Amino acid sequence: MSVEDLLIIKRSKRAKRVALRLDPVERAVNLVVPEKMPLKKAYYFAKNHEDWIRETLDNLAPPIPFIDGAMIPVFGRIMTLRISYDKSLLRNSISTHNHVIDVKTPSMTPEIPITRYLKKQAGLRLETLAKEKAAHIGENIASVSVRDTRTRWGSCSHENKISFSWRLIFAPIEASDYVVAHEVAHLKHLDHSKAFWNLCRELSSDYINGRYWMQNHGNDLMRYGAVTPYDTGSGYVD
Repeated sequence: MSVEDLLIIKRSKRAKRVALRLDPVERAVNLVVPEKMPLKKAYYFAKNHEDWIRETLDNLAPPIPFIDGAMIPVFGRIMTLRISYDKSLLRNSISTHNHVIDVKTPSMTPEIPITRYLKKQAGLRLETLAKEKAAHIGENIASVSVRDTRTRWGSCSHENKISFSWRLIFAPIEASDYVVAHEVAHLKHLDHSKAFWNLCRELSSDYINGRYWMQNHGNDLMRYGAVTPYDTGSGYVD
């Protein structure tokens, strides 16, 4: 396979220079090209970085679809999906016991209700944790939402609205805790100043390991549920 086959061309009006960005969802590398740059020149740049492109894609963890018997981490616990099909059922039923997520469904495509269930669990856990950390520093959160984002694991607005990627449910506890601490710290400091990082460290249960994991393994969160296309996570926190 040629290096061109491993790339997705992204023309950009904002880009001032050509760049390579991993897309763990598509399992490809985006070649970001300034709007007026000749494509030939961009391909020449990519060719000079072919070793990085191939090594980066080879190091991607294999996808784990939501199928019967699949083992997935849920906030630090390894859970096994047990999926049973019954056409007579009127709706999906999902429950958790011990280390099993028991899914009873009339649908032959259970990844949709499983994703919906995990999103809800992620939202409940992340919202509770965020509000606890906010109370610790005397701040209020206007709202907490979870999304399926490709560009960031969390965000905090000027209106104190915080958003998280629901895929943090698959991260180790210290990693998801770090992302929550990061966004809550933005309630006081909407920047990345020294004061911000000091507060982020204070709010994190394990700042060093949590931040390290997200920086070096965050892309692994995109592998779960890979049987269907993702909505939108190669992410960073902001």
